[in-house]
Amino acid sequence: MTLRTIKLLLVFGVALFYSFVVFNNITDYDSNYQFVRHVLMMDSTFPGNRGMWRALNSPAFHTAFYVSIIAWETLTMLLSWWGGVRLAQTLRGPATAFHRAKRAAIAALTMSLLMWLVAFLAVGGEWFLMWQSKNWNGQDAAFRMFTMIGIVLVLLIQPDTEDQP
Repeated sequence: MTLRTIKLLLVFGVALFYSFVVFNNITDYDSNYQFVRHVLMMDSTFPGNRGMWRALNSPAFHTAFYVSIIAWETLTMLLSWWGGVRLAQTLRGPATAFHRAKRAAIAALTMSLLMWLVAFLAVGGEWFLMWQSKNWNGQDAAFRMFTMIGIVLVLLIQPDTEDQP
């Protein structure tokens, strides 16, 4: 029961984290919008780099990117809460029921991993050369989040048995 409880608490922890992320991105929209805008404009990358043709200077693109990130985070948040509730409902049940209840949480954690890997590390970091910026480089934070969420996912997908502590 202890390992199941740990899995449950970690999923709820991720849900809480994403609740704060979504809340902050909606109530303080401009702060992270500026981050997205500067990354897409590539205005703080190395002078004269040959990748500047990739820059997107249209505010419409900036808004679309940012709104899609918020939507992605919102869906991840909702799936995390739903996954946590499903795990809580089956916490004391058979191992097979608890295992089946992991689906929503696994989907949420996978969505989170994809966001940090694709949106931040691949697209932002490599395509828009975010790594070249001193002010707008979110790669360390993205890697930290990818690692944390990955650890929760690896723990969650471990098989459950009836005789676990």
